[in-house]
Amino acid sequence: MAMDYIRRIRSLREDNDYTQREVAALLNVGQRTYADYEYGKTRIPLESMIKLAKFYNVDMNYICGVSDVRASFLSNK
Repeated sequence: MAMDYIRRIRSLREDNDYTQREVAALLNVGQRTYADYEYGKTRIPLESMIKLAKFYNVDMNYICGVSDVRASFLSNK
C-alpha cells in the first residue's frame, strides 16, 4: 500500500493524456525528477502530492492509495 501512489499518479496522468513533461512543469520540477516519482526512485513531496490531487480533482486518500474511491478533492465523503 505504501507505494500505491506511484501507480495512481501515473494512471491519472495517462488517463488525462498528459506527458511527464507537462505534469513536471505543473510541479516546477524537471521531467527526469517527475519520472523518478513515477518509478518510485524518489519520494514525491507532500506539497506536490497535494498539487496533483487538486489538479486531477481527486481525494488525497485516493491519490495516496489509501482508498479506491475516486472522490473529488474537496469532498467530505
